[in-house]
Amino acid sequence: MHQPWASLLIHGIKRIEGRSWRPPITGRLWIHAASKVPEPETITAMETFYREIYALDGITDIKFPEHYPVSRLLGCVEIAGCLKGEELDKWEEVPKSVRCEALTDFCWLCENPKKLIVPFEMRGYQRVYNLENKIFEAAVRGLTPSKGPLPVKFPLPYPQNPPLSPNSSKASKVEKTKTVAAAVAGARAAAAQFLRKDESRSLVKELQHETTKKEVPSSERNLISVGMVDAGNCRPGPRILTPNGSAKLFSDALRGVLLKQ
Repeated sequence: MHQPWASLLIHGIKRIEGRSWRPPITGRLWIHAASKVPEPETITAMETFYREIYALDGITDIKFPEHYPVSRLLGCVEIAGCLKGEELDKWEEVPKSVRCEALTDFCWLCENPKKLIVPFEMRGYQRVYNLENKIFEAAVRGLTPSKGPLPVKFPLPYPQNPPLSPNSSKASKVEKTKTVAAAVAGARAAAAQFLRKDESRSLVKELQHETTKKEVPSSERNLISVGMVDAGNCRPGPRILTPNGSAKLFSDALRGVLLKQ
C-alpha cells in the first residue's frame, strides 16, 4: 500500500481498505508501505478526512502517526470480509465514521490491527502476495496491538435483507455536514491526484526508456526478435503509439506537464 493509507490502517484509524476488486483471502493480511514518499498535502487531506468523520461518532482526539515510513513492512490486520460500497454506506450496525469510509467499489473490512515495533525494510510487490517464511517468522514476534480511536468488530454476516428500522422504510445513509462532505471530497481528490501522478510518472519513465534505447539495424533487429521467440522468452511488451509525432516528443511534453504540477 502507498502512504499515508498504509500507516493509517496499521494504527487502527483506517478500518476500511478500498479496492476495485474483492480480497482473495480472509484472515491475517500483512501491510507493506510502498517506496513513494507521500506529499504533505496528501497527508493533510487524509488526516482531515478522518478527523471529520470520527467527529460524527463524538471522537475528537485522534493520535495520527508521527511518521509515514516507506519501503517497510509495517504490521498486519485481519480481513473479516468484504462489502460493496453501497452496502457499507447503509449498514446501520457499524459506526457512522466507518460508513463514511465507503468510497470504493469494494470495501475490505479490517479488524485487529497490529504494528511492528521496528518496521522491516524490504521490497514489496503489487497486489496480494505470499510473505517469505523467514520474514514472517521474524515479523510475527515483533507485533504489538494498535489501539485506534474507535476499534470495530464487524457484526458479520452482513444481512442480505437488513431489517427495517422503525422510523424509516429502508436503511439510510449517513447525513454528512458540509465539513464532512468537504473532507470526503478532499480524500477522494487526494487519492485520484495520487494515482494520476503515479501513472504519469510511470508513463514518462517507460517512454524515456524506449527513446534512449540504442538503435539496432533492422536486419539485426529481426534476428533478435526471432531469437527471443525461439528461446521461449516473453513477447515484446506493449508500446504506445502517438498520433502524428514521435514517442520522444510525447515524452518531453508529458514531462513538462509534470514539472508544472
